[in-house]
Amino acid sequence: MKEKTLNVLEYDKIIDMLAEKAGSEMTRKIISELRPFDNVSQIRESQGETTEAVRLINYKGPLPVGGFYDIEESVSFARKGGTLTMAQLLKILYNMKTAERVVSFLKGDIPEVPIICSVTELLAVHKRLSEEIDRCILSEDEMSDNASGELRSIRRAMVRQNEALKVKLNHILNSADNKTMLQDSIVTMRNGRYVIPVKQEHRGRVPGIVHDQSGSGATLFIEPQAIVNFNNELRQLELDEKAEMNRILKELSEGVSEYYHDLVNNQKLLLTLDLFMAKGKLSMDMGGEEPEINEDGIMDLKSARHPLIAADKVVPIDISIGGEYRTLVITGPNTGGKTVTLKTAGLLSLMSQTGLHIPAAIGSRLPVYHQIFADIGDEQSIEQSLSTFSSHMTNIVDIVQEADKESLVLLDELGAGTDPTEGAALAIAILERLYSMGAYSVSTTHYTELKKYAISTDGVENASMEFDVETLSPTYRLIIGVPGKSNAFEISRKLGLSREITDRARELLQEGDIAFEDVISALEEDKRIAEEERDEAILINIEMKRQKEDLEKRAIKFEEQKEKEILRAKEKAREIINEAKEVSKEVQEELKALARLESMGERTAGFDRNRRRLREIEKKNRNTIKRETNDNPVDPASLSLGDRVKILTLNQNGEIISLPDEKGLLQVQVGIMKIGVNVSDIMLIDNGKPKKKKKASGYGKLYKKKAQTVSMSVDVRGKNMDDAVMDVEKYIDDAFISGLKEVTVIHGRGEGILRKGIRDMLKRNKNVDGFRSGGFNEGGDGVTIVNLK
Repeated sequence: MKEKTLNVLEYDKIIDMLAEKAGSEMTRKIISELRPFDNVSQIRESQGETTEAVRLINYKGPLPVGGFYDIEESVSFARKGGTLTMAQLLKILYNMKTAERVVSFLKGDIPEVPIICSVTELLAVHKRLSEEIDRCILSEDEMSDNASGELRSIRRAMVRQNEALKVKLNHILNSADNKTMLQDSIVTMRNGRYVIPVKQEHRGRVPGIVHDQSGSGATLFIEPQAIVNFNNELRQLELDEKAEMNRILKELSEGVSEYYHDLVNNQKLLLTLDLFMAKGKLSMDMGGEEPEINEDGIMDLKSARHPLIAADKVVPIDISIGGEYRTLVITGPNTGGKTVTLKTAGLLSLMSQTGLHIPAAIGSRLPVYHQIFADIGDEQSIEQSLSTFSSHMTNIVDIVQEADKESLVLLDELGAGTDPTEGAALAIAILERLYSMGAYSVSTTHYTELKKYAISTDGVENASMEFDVETLSPTYRLIIGVPGKSNAFEISRKLGLSREITDRARELLQEGDIAFEDVISALEEDKRIAEEERDEAILINIEMKRQKEDLEKRAIKFEEQKEKEILRAKEKAREIINEAKEVSKEVQEELKALARLESMGERTAGFDRNRRRLREIEKKNRNTIKRETNDNPVDPASLSLGDRVKILTLNQNGEIISLPDEKGLLQVQVGIMKIGVNVSDIMLIDNGKPKKKKKASGYGKLYKKKAQTVSMSVDVRGKNMDDAVMDVEKYIDDAFISGLKEVTVIHGRGEGILRKGIRDMLKRNKNVDGFRSGGFNEGGDGVTIVNLK
């Protein structure tokens, strides 16, 4: 990509935002050098990295990468046999600990992130070396006593020697004979040895070594002969300590050298993971989504937002080019958002090809452009004495020479700055040339000739920035397929210009131009009506699908219930048959035994006993399917449509759909079946249990009424904010009471103010479980699908 294009589209600001999310200075340096890729596979892989980072951050949080250090130079020095300092070892230790934390983090419960896992699996963990450095080094200038047994012994000896020195020196200082000879009763150090301050005139009375004197020469710093050996021994211990510390540092450096390749590779892997996390954090900050990368040259941005405009001010727009047309001509008023639209298309394309998510809706598609050319803004050159027109034309000359079928060309106010007739003709010629070269182009203009050119030319499409004449303000919405209507007369009249002047101006226009503007007005009105009818058709389709799904679910449930009842009946029948067989066999055996008895009385008693047993079994099996008794007979006059009842003869629950006739017959809905029953065969129930007689409450009647009358959707288009929010809030309460699980709020697209107000209310509503924008076949951004608790 050309640096000029990156500058015009403010790509560097996105890179700066990305760099702020990085943890390491090395990562920030890599990010500063990032440029868009032009390879499809590379772009898709980079987008996948960002998507995985977002998924991980949402699920568990970012990887604990942190601000790791650049240790390659230190590790290389150790590999060459050098001894590292404690500061260098601590930086190496930090990187090793960071690698350990990352590996440990991904061993827990994580989402599916194969790319991140594949990078993390390459991290080499050397806990023995990291624990050894951690044990030995306390800070950049302090080594632990526990670094080695020898070092501990030396330091203990140094403590003992220091104590002995202090005792000896205190004895010298406190001696009455020495009081007059000393300048002060203090001990100080010179050249690493303990000394005392002796007055110049008494130097001969204090035997020892002179190490220094004061600036005035009145004081000599003498090491008394009595402590020379003490100092010598302490100095030797200090040398031993330094030698032991150097030995330990050398040993640790050799351990670092042993793992040279792993440590250097770990640093590169941590840099890669830090970049992944930075991309994921930036995506979450700007509400980004992964675009679908295609090789068909199709740009289809849905609800795209310019990432450098504040979230509370930016207006989402839909932009599409490619497929049926490669040239898009945008018309509309100044300050209507045409330039922002160009920059949004260009900057989001650059972000996508850098592997960054874009602030747009799910399902947005972008191709891969090998070059993006942009001629945007006022580029008058004072140094070269070029006018605005000349400066733009210089850029366009370069663009026309270099553009090809894999280029996107963005041209702001094409042909402006010169005679309108010549400028329009030149603009058409430039667009034709770009089209013939296969380039994709998006241009803005005020010229009516370009609107006509787009209407009459295959592969060229009109678009317009919507403008509200009533409020004299732009809506910043891009409408593709309709050229922008000139609003000069309407705006002038609204601002107070007399009708006589505007009518005269209209007379001065050519008849064809007036007719063309009228055609545009008609197109805009037809498009508005078509969108409303489409939205209505979509909602009807949604309702029909929901009803169909509900019926299918009920049918499946009924079939499952029927199968269970049949299986239960068969099992019971098998039990009855088996029991009858066993009893019959036993009776036969007893009858045979009775036949052998000689006493008639005993025979008769036996026969009676068997008859009673058979009658008991018959009675038991006859009453196997018991009909539930109704302790509270139902009063036909008390029944209402929608009452829940139990059919006693079938042991099934249902809902009354017709009231009893003079014979007491009524219909009950059981699943998808309608069953005719007598009022004497039903029992009023509540949640599957017999319903106790009690006075009907107002809430019960309200519940029943709501359940029968609440619609699956509410339409608040055209209402002001307060009325719309109040209506939706009441509707949500009614829908919740009636037991609905998912409802649709129709608010239209417009400027998005009504949609935002309604969704803010939904976030606070205790009955709402969640909500989303409608899908393509559900009404898109014109509706909100609400899930109720």
